[in-house]
This record gives sequence, C-alpha cells and structure tokens, in this order.
Amino acid sequence: MTDALSQYSVLSLYSAMAVYAIAFVLFTIDLAGKTTEGKISARFQRIAYALTWVGFALQLTAGILRGVAAHRVPWANMYEFAMTGTLIITGVFLVANLKWNLRFVGTFTTGLVLILLGLAATRYYVEVVPLPPALQSYWLVIHVFVATLGTGFFSLGFSLSVLQLLQQRREVAVHDGKKTRLTGLVKLPDAVALENYAYRLIIIGFIFWTFTLIAGAIWAEKAWGRYWGWDTKEVWTFIIWTIYAGYIHARATRGWRGTRSAVLALVGFGAVMFNFTIVNIFFKGLHAYSGL
Repeated sequence: MTDALSQYSVLSLYSAMAVYAIAFVLFTIDLAGKTTEGKISARFQRIAYALTWVGFALQLTAGILRGVAAHRVPWANMYEFAMTGTLIITGVFLVANLKWNLRFVGTFTTGLVLILLGLAATRYYVEVVPLPPALQSYWLVIHVFVATLGTGFFSLGFSLSVLQLLQQRREVAVHDGKKTRLTGLVKLPDAVALENYAYRLIIIGFIFWTFTLIAGAIWAEKAWGRYWGWDTKEVWTFIIWTIYAGYIHARATRGWRGTRSAVLALVGFGAVMFNFTIVNIFFKGLHAYSGL
C-alpha cells in the first residue's frame, strides 16, 4: 500500500509539473506583451493563472499522498522539502493575487517552481523511510512549515524586486547628462509600486523567518540539549535573518529606495536558495537530513 501511494504521489507531482510548464509558457507570453508595445490578449494570463491553481491542486495531492504513505508530514528530506516548499511558494503567489493583481510575476513563480521540482524529481528523490530520532517531534511540523511559509513570501518579494529593477531601468535613462523619463514596462506597475509590494511581502516573510529561528532554537534544546551550537544550518538561517533585517531597517530608517533595496532583496533570496541547496547537500552537521 505504501509503495502504491508513493507512486501515485510521484504521478501527481509530474502531472503538476506538466501543468506548471504550460502556465509558465502562457505567463511568459503575457509578460512579453506587457513589456513591449505588442498586442497580446490578457486571456493568456487568465488561463495561466487558472492552470496554476490546477497545478497547485495536483501538487497538494502529491504531498498528501506522500504524507499518508510515510505516516508523517511530507517534509523530512530534500525531496519532500522541495515538494512542500514549492507548494507553499505557489500557494503564496495564488493567495496574494486574491488581494493584489500580481499575476505578472507568474513567469518567475512557475519558472522557479519548475526548476526546483525538476531538481527534486531527478536528483533528490528518495523512497519513503522512517524518521531519524531527532526529527520525531511535533517541532518538525511547526519549524519546517513556518520556514517554508517565510520562503514563499521571500520568493514573491524576489520576483517583484527583479521586475522593479527592470522597470526602473526603463523608466529613467540618461541622455546627454540629463535624466529622461521613458515609458517603462508597458501595462505593469511603476518601479515604486513594485518596490512597495515587495517590501510588504518581505516583511511578512521576515516575521515567519524570525519565528523559524526561535522555534529552531527551542527544538534544538529539546533534541540536543542546547539552544544554539553554531551548526552550519543554524548559522545560515541567522545570516538570512540578518540580511532581511538589514533590508527592512535600511529601507525604513535610512531611506534606502530603488536599486539598493532591490539588490538587498535579491541577496537575501540568494542566501535562502544557498541554504536550501548547497548547505543541505554539501555541508555536514546536525541538520544533515537531506536523505541523499
């Protein structure tokens, strides 16, 4: 029964990837139309957004089936981290669009999710195995889930910061030593609006990441008898927190706007991805639960 559920989970995940791939193409066509003077129908965006919901449902099914097969939450190794993390990234994108119209970042969201799921399916896949003793705790549910929520908000902030830099470059150019305002990226919010969206989302992610640090310390004390031990994973989690704390502080109190704040947001998300990939796979420590 476990093997069958695991295989159905894989099938659901590959189905989700196929749907995300179609959505990515349609989002990209729509974005191309918004960044040029071309006449591209908004129908592509609506179809892509609907397909992203379908892909999300299929991926959620894959996660549930994996969890039922394993008799635990499905985020105990790199393969499962990738499954759950990308599910949360997609979920944050979809829910954020219920409040704001941010469908224009669908290209970045579905593209990132496809890359991470592709790596998970081809390089990180492992069979269902029992949990190591240190992971047999309710803190596994709380700590990892909150960390993935923070990552989801950081990823959307990253996408908006990339578009902010592109929009900013188009809006202002230098001709004969004078700044000249251009049209910007057609049909997209201006750079200031994109930056404000990113800032709000990153603040939410930062709150979740702060709780991740606190919950991790409490779990570490229960598992290993100390709150902090300078383990590689602990250090990188703190580095990420520091980068985003610097981003929020610099923007709120130092008046950092435009390129500097966007670059800090990109550096922060780069650190998140480094923590998820390089640190998990190549660095040894008490948090070496990649399953590879």
